[in-house]
Amino acid sequence: MGTGFILKGQILAFSASPFAGERPEDAALLQEAVAVKDGKIEDTGTLTEMQALLPEAALVDYTGKLILAGFVDAHVHYPQTAIIASWGKRLIDWLNSYTFPEEMRFGDRGYADEIASRYLDLTAAHGTTTVCSYCTIHPESVDAFFTAAQARGQRVVAGKTCMDRNAPDGLRDTAQSAYDDSEALIARWHGVDRLEYAITPRFSPTSTPEQLEAMGALWAKHPECLMQTHLSEQTDEIEWVKSLFPQARDYLDTYEEFGLLGAKGLYGHAIHLEERERHRLRDYGAALIHCPTSNTFIGSGLFDMAGLMAEGQRIGLASDTGGGSSFSMLRTMAAAYEIGQLRGTPLHAAQLLWLATQGSATALRMEGRIGNIASGMEADLVVLDLASTPAIAQRSGQAEDVWEAVFPTIMMGDDRAIAEVWIGGKPVTGR
Repeated sequence: MGTGFILKGQILAFSASPFAGERPEDAALLQEAVAVKDGKIEDTGTLTEMQALLPEAALVDYTGKLILAGFVDAHVHYPQTAIIASWGKRLIDWLNSYTFPEEMRFGDRGYADEIASRYLDLTAAHGTTTVCSYCTIHPESVDAFFTAAQARGQRVVAGKTCMDRNAPDGLRDTAQSAYDDSEALIARWHGVDRLEYAITPRFSPTSTPEQLEAMGALWAKHPECLMQTHLSEQTDEIEWVKSLFPQARDYLDTYEEFGLLGAKGLYGHAIHLEERERHRLRDYGAALIHCPTSNTFIGSGLFDMAGLMAEGQRIGLASDTGGGSSFSMLRTMAAAYEIGQLRGTPLHAAQLLWLATQGSATALRMEGRIGNIASGMEADLVVLDLASTPAIAQRSGQAEDVWEAVFPTIMMGDDRAIAEVWIGGKPVTGR
């Protein structure tokens, strides 16, 4: 048994959702130190209290820096790492021009291993400790991602992307092979170390009704798994769905009909929702995943954060790399703020940080394990330098409280703002 660590700095945790009360900042807890032992948070409090709790622990001094839970990215495509920031397409053309040709390469396990390692290195450098990723149709792509995450001791979610139509030759499976491959991957990986499997039909247009039915049957057999897909990202996509499923009441109905609507469902984008869809998603307690840099980069639309939160929806935040244009959850928070401004509802810094940590963890049904700093939680942490560049330092230097101090880093920060990352109670970036 290790003697543990005590991290000294400004510890930021949450006692509630900052969307719930009148003042978002009232949901935050600020402490002086956090005690870490055997990969878990022992407690937070004053430095004296933590040293009394773990008298043999090594002191790690981050005075002047902000320590919070590691960022949780609730919707990513790790196979799109190499095509991030590809120019000039909207969703369907973007998939055909960039995504599908790149995903064809992931039947090569060596290439999948290379990209999985690169992706997890890039995201850790930006303070992200947990991701929920789509893979490709190739089981090798799932094995590569889980193997890389397991070696790093990370808590991640991933699944084989299932597509049996409207995709190129060599990038389609079948209803039966999608079921069989996914079930074998669940048996191999789900619940091993810090790994969880997500059943992953890409989206309705690339699955036949038979495949959607098979995925619904698989989810019913394995309700312990999450299920991830895309919903109502662009208006032309919605029209395409209506043409493919003429009997469906709306886009969500193409999932609901086949047993793919549930409390452990993750629905990426969810920008252009109809009233019935909003009611059904809320009634089930499903999670909507906001991908702001992707929504602006691909020209999808403006997510209704304020309205959906007011309805009681469960919402996570995500980069959606590579449709999203950054690996950084700081940049993702900045884009969420900008979209809020365009809708007349700017988000408070406390709300942005909560979305990138506890909000996304809640979407992944992991809020008791990651996404916050509290006794018994897994010790995934990010240490932010709030003066990482001259431009940020001159603004944060005038701050009158922690929110004014951290907001310039949210809006202008990049990997230089990440002073250190801890995964499973150990520092990992070597900074």
